[in-house]
Amino acid sequence: MPTNLAEFLPRLKRLVPRLRGKRIGVVGDLMLDRYLWGTASRLSPEAAVPIVDFVEQSECLGGAGNVAANLAALAARVEMFGVIGGTKDAADEPGTALRNCLRAANIVDKGVIADAERVTTVKTRIIARQHHIVRVDRERREPLRTETEERLLRSLFGALKRVDALILSDYDKGLITDAFADRILSACHRLHVPVFVKPKTSRLYAYRGAKAIVCNVKEAGMFVSRTLTDEKSVEETGRALLAHFGCGAVLITRSGKGMSLFEESSPRHLNIPATSFEVTYARVGQPGIDRSAGGRQVFDVTGAGDTVLSVLALAAAAGASLPDAAMLANTAAGVVVGKLGTASVRPEELLHALDEIRR
Repeated sequence: MPTNLAEFLPRLKRLVPRLRGKRIGVVGDLMLDRYLWGTASRLSPEAAVPIVDFVEQSECLGGAGNVAANLAALAARVEMFGVIGGTKDAADEPGTALRNCLRAANIVDKGVIADAERVTTVKTRIIARQHHIVRVDRERREPLRTETEERLLRSLFGALKRVDALILSDYDKGLITDAFADRILSACHRLHVPVFVKPKTSRLYAYRGAKAIVCNVKEAGMFVSRTLTDEKSVEETGRALLAHFGCGAVLITRSGKGMSLFEESSPRHLNIPATSFEVTYARVGQPGIDRSAGGRQVFDVTGAGDTVLSVLALAAAAGASLPDAAMLANTAAGVVVGKLGTASVRPEELLHALDEIRR
């Protein structure tokens, strides 16, 4: 069932201020996104690769941390739960930088635990004249030690009574296992805390009792071992995933085709179209957008799925129905893909994007 976003705009605009102050917990794989910015005008004599002259370095939250950053940017009260490298007294260098990023974003980091047998996941991207040259990953993927997992769960369980929703963000770095997720979902069920999940395609757990599962169209196809090429295949896959995950809803993001929302309580699914105006990096949140374009100009999809997950959970925690929450998340993602690098959306940008749809 397709929908016309313009019909829902007044309700969506009233929803944006209600996001402020909602308490959201995020548990998942923490990463530090490190960017090395430079210029490149020549090739190396040693190999056919560009020589990048370093200009500056910047860092921001990645993985589950980016989910938390998206929530904080919309004025939610966020608590982060995860594991970094280092000891109880001192994190490793990337872990210290990651903690600094969390605190700078006003994200509570008491639930971030250091483990001497792990390293903080770092993804280092080298960017030259806004072109992504290469990415270098430093990480460990083995499951957590039992001692570390128990410390993390104790911290999380102690916080559940004060959160309005919990997000489970799996990036396949060893934090989330079937048993780990099951214990969290069981605790949330007892306390009536809605859980929103971003699963990883390398495993197909049953997140029974989750409020919603979010995945992109490629991941959805991998879950059911088929390629989603038309509306029929998307619908069949959405229904199949509802049954497998045992959750209340499945949201499949479809890039330029928008999103499809499947709810256990509804026999019909909802297709949400992608925003239909073009935006440039320098003009995000500014007037003068070209509405004649057939689709949003995409500069970088880094973290767009995190934006969808965070806004969906936050809007639902603010009292929105899942269809309304999904439409707001779709609009937020449309803003983020117009920005270079891992990014989030602010309330004023979200309101402006809704105004542009109205026009």
